[in-house]
Amino acid sequence: MKIMDIADKEVTFYEIDVTDSQAVDIIFRNYKIDGVIHFAGLKAVGESVEKPLEYYYNNIVSTMVLIKACKKYGVNRFVFSSSATVYGDNKVPFVETMDLLPTTNPYGETKAMSERILTDIVNANPAFSVSILRYFNPVGAHKSGQIGEAPNGIPNNLMPFITQVAKGKLEKLRVFGDDYPTVDGTGVRDYIHVVDLAEGHVAALENLTAGIHVYNLGTGKGTSVLELVKAFEEANDIEVPYDIVARRPGDIASCYADASKAEQELGWKAKRNLVAMCRDSWRFEKNFKG
Repeated sequence: MKIMDIADKEVTFYEIDVTDSQAVDIIFRNYKIDGVIHFAGLKAVGESVEKPLEYYYNNIVSTMVLIKACKKYGVNRFVFSSSATVYGDNKVPFVETMDLLPTTNPYGETKAMSERILTDIVNANPAFSVSILRYFNPVGAHKSGQIGEAPNGIPNNLMPFITQVAKGKLEKLRVFGDDYPTVDGTGVRDYIHVVDLAEGHVAALENLTAGIHVYNLGTGKGTSVLELVKAFEEANDIEVPYDIVARRPGDIASCYADASKAEQELGWKAKRNLVAMCRDSWRFEKNFKG
């Protein structure tokens, strides 16, 4: 496995469905587990609008199955992969203390519901330690070019769509809407390098204490879709043709983080810039044989 090559250590891997409680129970029974990082979820906003039942079942049931196993086997450290979508169409920058507005898509609702479940579990079990990490928009790949984002079919996320157009696998990028109240009319997001995100998980687990803790993982800077396209073109000296199409259901105009809490409490801060995100994404795409 490429992960083992990069980490230079053995990694035990089980390919199971995390909604399968019996399969999960076998793993917990066979190993002494110190903590759980849960990011086994369906994650495409547009797809969640089209397939809400699949999203509610997979994302909610998997969370409950893992918590149940943790309680059964005395595992009290839990890091949860949440999302900035739980804020709804709120005022930017998003801060952990702000009231959550109604989510705008089923994907976001599954994350908000999972957060509420975890909060109730902690209230009932004070020794249980939970860190909720609200991701913004992860992009990029490992600098080796060995592992990165390789979706099946037409990508739902922006960066793999850009890289596949650049590679010639797709003809043009589709930009969903150019009439938002943003710098150039396209949606603004807080793009964070996936390696920075991974380091955020390590920091959360290493600094985990009893109770429930919520952290934004983002750069604190918003970038529009067209700004990201331009950055990719300049970083890699390649053209990315695009078409403007209708807005995508469930999207909001602008979304970026106030990530100061994670820096203050976890000692974590995003280090990699937009150029690194674009170069690493392109390096992986060029190496990928799929």
